[in-house]
Amino acid sequence: MTKCFDSACQRCRRLSDFLKEVKKKHPNYYCAPVPPFGELSTKLLIIGLAPGKHGANATGRPFTGDYAGILLYRVLHRYGFSNLGEVSDANDGLILQNCRITNAVKCLPPDNKPTNEEIVNCNQFLSMELQSMPPKSIMITLGVVAHKATLRGLGLKQVDYPFAHAAEYVLPDGRHLLSSYHCSRYNTQTGRLTEAMFDSVIRRARDYLDG
Repeated sequence: MTKCFDSACQRCRRLSDFLKEVKKKHPNYYCAPVPPFGELSTKLLIIGLAPGKHGANATGRPFTGDYAGILLYRVLHRYGFSNLGEVSDANDGLILQNCRITNAVKCLPPDNKPTNEEIVNCNQFLSMELQSMPPKSIMITLGVVAHKATLRGLGLKQVDYPFAHAAEYVLPDGRHLLSSYHCSRYNTQTGRLTEAMFDSVIRRARDYLDG
């Protein structure tokens, strides 16, 4: 049976070789497949793209140590999904509450751009995470790559659930899928994603789970 995560996975040769290169330059970095963070049985799953070079790839925890996590954890804390609004490293005491964070690709890709083959290779793990979620749960996909990977993991057709910021879909099994622009430095600094826009997505998840 496929596991939800494999810390020793080396299915993608390009990614494994790249991690070794980064490790040589940054020996204190985590530089391995980054595990999801949060309990498997939670009702909110947030799916990102892949670990950031100087973020999760360095700290070993999704969205920790780089710019993208600043907005994410601040808003998660605002709506009661975490005990901290500011994070620093994997030992800062952060606890997620009814929330889990994962990535479509668990290893750092060069230029933050995984190939389609790498996304497919890693999709077995995401698929198991999705299958493990309880009824009436909700998934938030950050960016189009994560959105498509999630649909693949669910066995659903991309054409039936197109990506758009704040788009929400009721899936055949009754669970919900909500999409958002990725909270990357580029998107936030260019104004493509404002804090108010991201706030509304997380607030919608909170409202949904609260009934």
